[in-house]
Amino acid sequence: MSVEVLGSIGAGILVGSLALIAFGGDSLVELFSALVVARHLKEDVGGSQMLGKRTAQLSCAFLFSLLPIIGLGALYSYLKGVRPEGSFLGILIAIGAVIVMPYLWLEKKKVGDETNCVPLKIDAVESATCFLMSLALLGGLLAEFFLGLWWADYLAAGVILVFVAKEAIESYHETCGLG
Repeated sequence: MSVEVLGSIGAGILVGSLALIAFGGDSLVELFSALVVARHLKEDVGGSQMLGKRTAQLSCAFLFSLLPIIGLGALYSYLKGVRPEGSFLGILIAIGAVIVMPYLWLEKKKVGDETNCVPLKIDAVESATCFLMSLALLGGLLAEFFLGLWWADYLAAGVILVFVAKEAIESYHETCGLG
């Protein structure tokens, strides 16, 4: 996952792709969330509801932190006239995520359901969303790379923003017992 973070953000900066940077940012949040959940699972052998709720809230806060970064970044890039270039490395990263994320999602969901671990269930939702975002990213990158449609990057970034917002709201409902 750290390769996904560094590769996406690095390639995004090099070619001016906000979609790649947004995807890398979400991957970074997912990495932080996975580390927090792993710590929770390691330290909370007694099943503390309070620690589980705090862990879930931290994962949720990570997601909400991405919304202004992606949204304002897209607006700034568009207003500055940034025309992203296609990225072969970005395409490879997106393909890797399309292949790996469904497996992670299903395994985390299975274990989260079996153990009734809310933080792990939220982390599973993040993996599912990452899979859907990687599909959007891949479509945008392919449109840029093969067709020269620079605006596809903004469209992909918008789709990623919607997925992150949906994921954040669902996580919020889950951690507050609203959903």
